Amino acid sequence: MVFKKVIFVLLIAFYASNTFAQKDSVNVKGVKIKGDIKIEKGGVYDALAPSKAAFYSAVFPGMGQIYNKKYWKAPVVWGALAIPTYYYLTNNSDYKRYRTAYKLRKNGLVDEFTVDGVEIISLETLETAQKGLKENRDLSLLTGVILYVLQIVEASVNAHLLQFNTDDNLSLRPSLIMNPIKIESPSVGLTINYTF
Repeated sequence: MVFKKVIFVLLIAFYASNTFAQKDSVNVKGVKIKGDIKIEKGGVYDALAPSKAAFYSAVFPGMGQIYNKKYWKAPVVWGALAIPTYYYLTNNSDYKRYRTAYKLRKNGLVDEFTVDGVEIISLETLETAQKGLKENRDLSLLTGVILYVLQIVEASVNAHLLQFNTDDNLSLRPSLIMNPIKIESPSVGLTINYTF
């Protein structure tokens, strides 16, 4: 019996969601087609805009954001990619320094961390520093690659979302309503108003 009630409630919810769902509308060459009604206002839907934005971002980071006319995002992308690049280059040069010193010391030669015959850094410290710097270098590279891919995805998604109707009539306005009858033990309700 409970199972039948659950199925009945799900069917009613499915029917209600289809009844109140937004109808599809497509802009074709300046003419907006909504169902069987043609409306002359509206922009042109460009199906290639997301792929162009992704291509431009892949060729030169930040260019997809500029293509989407979100000019403020380009310096953010450049800064986000410059930070892991800087750390990669710094960690890589330090890794090479410690690696060279480790190889020289293993062969019994003088390295940059030996001053007047005194070893400033021990052999174990050189080995530990190499491992840490290599891990940091690899992590910086991974972070840079992830940020590079994310900026491509962001440009593509933004180009796709720019083509949606964002009129104020398509909004969701949640509001809290206090129950004035229950003063001693207040209860709070939630209403969601939507218009389309």
